[in-house]
Amino acid sequence: MSKTELIGRMAEAAGISREQAKLAFESVTDQIGQRLKDGKDVRIVGFGSFFVSERAAGKARNPRTGEEIERSASRTARFRAGEGLKSLLNG
Repeated sequence: MSKTELIGRMAEAAGISREQAKLAFESVTDQIGQRLKDGKDVRIVGFGSFFVSERAAGKARNPRTGEEIERSASRTARFRAGEGLKSLLNG
């Protein structure tokens, strides 16, 4: 499902305009992103948790050439499904 499709479904389900749904969606994603940028977790009970994972600098290999390269340290967002989402998927 694309962002546009999701916004359309949100608008229909909530009985609001697509523009209002778009603003709500962008607000949620902006807030999650800002919280993660600040190094804090976001927990949505029944859905899941977003958290930041740190990756240390190290060595990696270019899969095409086999050449060893240096990989810099980085941060990335991770998601862990909550029990409600797991039950929905497996129930």
